[in-house]
Amino acid sequence: MPQSYEYDVLIIGSGAAGLTVALNLPEHLKICVVSKADISSGATLWAQGGIAAVLDDQDSTENHVQDTLAAGGGLCNEKAVRFTVENSKESIKWLIGTGVNFTRDTDAQLHLTREGGHSHRRIIHAADATGYAVSTTLTAQAQARPNIELRSGRVAVDLITNRKLALPGNRCVGAYILNLEDNHVELFRARFTVIATGGASKAYRYTTNPDGASGDGIAMAWRAGCRVADMEFNQFHPTCLYHPHAKSFLITEAVRGEGGLLKLPDGSRFMDRFDKRGELAPRDIVARAIDHEMKRLGADHLYLDISHKSAEFIRHHFPTIYEKCLEFGIDITREPIPVVPAAHYTCGGVVSDERARTDINQLYVVGEAGFTGLHGANRMASNSLLECLVYGRAAAADITRREADIPPPPDAPAWDESQVRDSDEDVVISHNWDELRHFMWDYVGIVRTTKRLQRAKHRVDLLAAEISEFYSNYRVTNDLLELRNLVTVSDLIICSALQRKESRGLHYTLDYPGLLHEARDTVLIPTTYRTPSP
Repeated sequence: MPQSYEYDVLIIGSGAAGLTVALNLPEHLKICVVSKADISSGATLWAQGGIAAVLDDQDSTENHVQDTLAAGGGLCNEKAVRFTVENSKESIKWLIGTGVNFTRDTDAQLHLTREGGHSHRRIIHAADATGYAVSTTLTAQAQARPNIELRSGRVAVDLITNRKLALPGNRCVGAYILNLEDNHVELFRARFTVIATGGASKAYRYTTNPDGASGDGIAMAWRAGCRVADMEFNQFHPTCLYHPHAKSFLITEAVRGEGGLLKLPDGSRFMDRFDKRGELAPRDIVARAIDHEMKRLGADHLYLDISHKSAEFIRHHFPTIYEKCLEFGIDITREPIPVVPAAHYTCGGVVSDERARTDINQLYVVGEAGFTGLHGANRMASNSLLECLVYGRAAAADITRREADIPPPPDAPAWDESQVRDSDEDVVISHNWDELRHFMWDYVGIVRTTKRLQRAKHRVDLLAAEISEFYSNYRVTNDLLELRNLVTVSDLIICSALQRKESRGLHYTLDYPGLLHEARDTVLIPTTYRTPSP
């Protein structure tokens, strides 16, 4: 029989955001962290660059704020930016206290690097594998806490709310979660629920993200009645390793920060023609420049060259990239790295406030799944892990303040599998998945037009109807759930992009190349939305 569980706090997602919440909650609370695959399998694990924070005497909070606002294309919420930056030092101090081993100079001072859009060196890092260091350390800390249960092989199906239970109020009381080991849907009830599921970059054919980045939390929150905002701003990382056997391996922006040069096939540079900052321009500008030159030349890829630096310097600063490229026969100390842009980060998400609260009571969202207003129209490098830490700690603080006043969750029915059957048409799911990611890449990619977006909208509507029929009649599987969520978030991306009649930040359309005078967020409101209580 499917299992039923009850917790004080249910956290869906085990990356930096979710584990930060768990580790900052009081130890008398019963906490469960669920993860699709291994606990350390999310996007955090693969983050190479680092975490932005004001840690140097030559830097200042105001500098970091202004750099973020500039990168955000006039759309950042300045209050959210200041809140994040002002809490950066304390958050890094907490992270160091957990045992993360950051790179230090010969005098034992933290080594700070610089990335695109930053006016100062303020990126704290663990060589070129910061995410790995953060993820493994936080996971070990969580495993050591007796009040924290870590459950892997679990895929969230849908949130459970008072509305779904036909009860008064606007409260989240847990989630239905598929156990991949026995393929049964389990009931997880909780006083507080936290979405920390990451972004939706798997909607695109080429991405730097792990397979689980299918927008699950965003889609579930939308279906439950939460607003989403700025979903049109999909960040494409300019430099993903281009090789037929390399699966979505990212070449960190820090390579350009440390002097790496972008080059055409003939070895000539080109970034200076697009931006006076050259290789250190914000990511959206660099990605569009590479995309433009690839289309102009009919090239499959361009190059990123740091071979003019000493071999010792390269191996010390970028050991992971050096070793990975060597696996594919590329010696980056002697030759340039073939690169191509790839979907990397979802700047929009579920609307939340400075306490990480959503539109539904006792439901929080942290990390890439959320929309705080920090990133605006373009996320600045290394602000994402910082957002995970700051808002993860803010969510934990808010839950801690409120936990004594929130009653246990009400009873909820077990998942009903009596009216469905196993599917013998897995090929349909596979085909639809492939079709979705192809038309999202072709029609809703780095450069857009209204006609392309309308074509994408027509196709996503057809897919949504097919998936709805499939979901109603067949037993749920991981592939079906991910495809259902990807169709939902793709529709949100397309609808948001169609509403924005300008080119701003990461949203660039040939039909509206200029900026509107007033910068406004694109906020989508579901039919199930209720005005949140104070």
